[in-house]
Amino acid sequence: MSNEPYILITADTHAGGSHTQYRDYLDPKYRDQFDEWRGGYKNPSQEHYGERKKRNWDLDIRTKDQNSQGVVGEVVFPNTVPPFFNKSIVTAQPPSPKEYKLCLEGIRAHNRWLKDFCAEDPDRRAGVGLILPNDIDEAIKDIEFIAKENLRGGVLLPLIPPDCEWLTPLYDPSWDKLFAAIQDHDLVINQHSGQGSPRYGDSLVGQALWISEVTFYCQAGFRHLLMSGVFERFSKLKYILTESGCSWVAPMLAQLDGIHLGIEFGAIGEMHYKGEWGLKELPSVYAQRNCWYGASFPSKAELDGIDKIGVEKVLWGNDYPHNEGTFPYNLESIRLTFNDISEKDRRLLFGENAAELYNFDLEKLRPLANQYGPTPSQVDQPLARENIPVDATGVIFRNALFDQPSEE
Repeated sequence: MSNEPYILITADTHAGGSHTQYRDYLDPKYRDQFDEWRGGYKNPSQEHYGERKKRNWDLDIRTKDQNSQGVVGEVVFPNTVPPFFNKSIVTAQPPSPKEYKLCLEGIRAHNRWLKDFCAEDPDRRAGVGLILPNDIDEAIKDIEFIAKENLRGGVLLPLIPPDCEWLTPLYDPSWDKLFAAIQDHDLVINQHSGQGSPRYGDSLVGQALWISEVTFYCQAGFRHLLMSGVFERFSKLKYILTESGCSWVAPMLAQLDGIHLGIEFGAIGEMHYKGEWGLKELPSVYAQRNCWYGASFPSKAELDGIDKIGVEKVLWGNDYPHNEGTFPYNLESIRLTFNDISEKDRRLLFGENAAELYNFDLEKLRPLANQYGPTPSQVDQPLARENIPVDATGVIFRNALFDQPSEE
């Protein structure tokens, strides 16, 4: 059996510019407002940045770190706070009407920055561009920029929280012209865990409830697009939900299929239905054709039932540089989960699926993989509980320590 190193392409990383960098990418007429927004704060000189912060934008640090983990390609989601936002866009609610104008300039500055960030290492980086849901026509302009500048990670489609009444939900037909633009430009639709939740406030209870329900709300886009017939009307769309595991997919599709059949029948229990229904196939049929799942750093349990959705539909990720990810113990994490996965399936999950979806050139990445990638013989070795790194901050390690009883 060949011991050729794996091509590891992480479908889940994050990056962003510093305040100073973002200022340079803003439309000049907004720079005075930007300076006022950040309260006159000036970023320290480069030598005073911590290495952890610089991982978001520093080519040398990021390349060194990813090489050390055997990672040779990355799909890049946003991370740092864009101009005029109060937190990272991955967890921020969409802007209010009052905030929208400046926030639109903020995400456009990020997209310009991202274009140059990906151009530093174009074979290895696929950037995911940003749009806002407040004005569909303006969002389509940003989609055109994303396509023109070859941000082949595609579009981060906002999730609409239920308490943002000023926005139209994703299942509304008014979104169709945006989905048509995405399809016409052959871009991937991305959604990411962290968005879509209502406001809970800043109390510890509120924070606990946010984290307890974030999975439900991040899956809302998946449900809304499937059940509203988006994939019926736009059959070539490609959709992926990232950092959300995949064990939930088969049970959810079974539930949605049952609802679809009940509506076609005209009743579910005491609920009766009539009118035109937009689905011609089972939701699971559209999911099989149009949907992928960025499982990121899955546990063995998260991969249970993967055969029901198809191994070719699941992508691995390391969530660099987030603490809940696997850095700097990537090899240990994949040994923990993938030691007994077949060789063929590993290669699909580790990189080939991402290459297919996001247009990475595997031939260009192969020399790097030969130099840095983990080998099958390394991944074959199970990771015993006593070998789990004690200083690891990744969720997969913490859960493994919690789930595995001590042998004492």
